[in-house]
Amino acid sequence: MTHAATFAAEILKRWRAEREVTVETALPGGPVHRAIIWIVVDDAGRAFVRSYRGATARWYREAIATRQGAIVSGGDRVPVRFESVADEGRIAACSGELARKYAGDPAIPAMLRDEVLDTTLQLRPIDS
Repeated sequence: MTHAATFAAEILKRWRAEREVTVETALPGGPVHRAIIWIVVDDAGRAFVRSYRGATARWYREAIATRQGAIVSGGDRVPVRFESVADEGRIAACSGELARKYAGDPAIPAMLRDEVLDTTLQLRPIDS
């Protein structure tokens, strides 16, 4: 399901500034798992994450299975919905922001590999 809602400006500002955030995911009835990941926000205010390890990463598998979790940064926990991204425009937007924000980081080539592009997720607010 696609939601038009976006996150509050202060959340997007923080995510733009944070180098790393913690993602929380869990399977129904299971424990909460946490992983440190990168996050980007493009000029359109869309927040994206991508799995460095591809589809094998536990956080990614749980995000896809449940479609919800949370992003923890700056002492705040923000519940999110995970939306798979299949269109080239949003994948390119995520890749461009990753390359810009993390320029010079030795992990950038791995984050831009063709094999992980399909693990791009757009974050959406969970409707209250």
